[in-house]
Amino acid sequence: MFRFIIWLTRRLRSGGRSAGQPSYAAQGGSGEYVTVRLPDGQLVEAQRAEPVSTGQLSTGGGNTGSGNTGSGPAQNPTVVLLVPPGGQGPRRRWYSVIPRWVRWTALIVIIGLFFRRIAAWAALAVLSGLLHLFGANVHLPGVSFGWPWSASGTTTSSTLVGPLVLQKVEGIDKPALGTTTFNFLFTHEVSKSMGILPCWYSATFYAVGKASATVDLNPGASWWKASTGHYVLRVLSKPSGTTPGEVAITMSLPDPQLPQSVHDVSIDNTLSKPVSSDHSWTYPGLACGALIQPQFAQSVLYSEAQTEAFKQATTVQSVTQPLIAAAEKEANTIIEDNFVTPTLNSLNYKVEQFTIKWVPASGSNG
Repeated sequence: MFRFIIWLTRRLRSGGRSAGQPSYAAQGGSGEYVTVRLPDGQLVEAQRAEPVSTGQLSTGGGNTGSGNTGSGPAQNPTVVLLVPPGGQGPRRRWYSVIPRWVRWTALIVIIGLFFRRIAAWAALAVLSGLLHLFGANVHLPGVSFGWPWSASGTTTSSTLVGPLVLQKVEGIDKPALGTTTFNFLFTHEVSKSMGILPCWYSATFYAVGKASATVDLNPGASWWKASTGHYVLRVLSKPSGTTPGEVAITMSLPDPQLPQSVHDVSIDNTLSKPVSSDHSWTYPGLACGALIQPQFAQSVLYSEAQTEAFKQATTVQSVTQPLIAAAEKEANTIIEDNFVTPTLNSLNYKVEQFTIKWVPASGSNG
């Protein structure tokens, strides 16, 4: 009778709890009660009736005796319910259906896009090193290193544009030649004395000379040091989309050098010709006529004309000024059109202003 009352009390207690919460069954024989610990930590008494998978139950501490012994719930063994009732496993995440390699690829792509400036800078650095190793002279676009949260530079900054342009200028290995032609008159005379008789003959010739002034386009590494101020590049605007940036360049070069020897000038024989001649009053006679030969050798005339041309190309202002102007124009064309402009265009910049200043240099006659 006492056992029946205890059993009825437990029955009523378990029925009251099951009214507001579901009942659970644990593995074991019918009629034996255990305390079930739910996944959320709540304790529920349940009767062992239907067997469940071993993955759902875990026997915890407590009295493992039968349910018909003892008088309190603490005497019942404790079974921990690892999974929800019904045999359903843990809920899978939504991304678990996506293959792992797809998730890793997507993660790498996102990181690459976020750090694209660093990735581009590293890739160009490696490619440039490989090209330099194999001796290939290929121009690569310049990309500056920068973090995503720093001020973005869509193209090469001024600190890179300036050295790249100067590097091209330093590669010039030939001077600029400013050539001009000029005409002049020169007189060749021969005289001999026959006793008291003066004998002489002279001829005046029209000659066309050709001379060149030179400009040293690359005076050396010391000339281009920043402290000298001989090279200044200013970025006026940076590229934006399809609009190129603008730069202003100021360079200083040594003054053009005038011809240094008679071998730096030449005479155009096809345009040179005699224009007049003169002689002593006794020339037609037998005396001087037999002594003087008016036919001058061509080599003698050329040498004398060349000497006169060199003198005019170095001293006569009407010749030296056009000569220097031609040399300066040639230097400006070579540097800007062949070296500066192509380099800047490849970097998406254009030359807004280009100026060459001429400064004295040791050994220059300009």
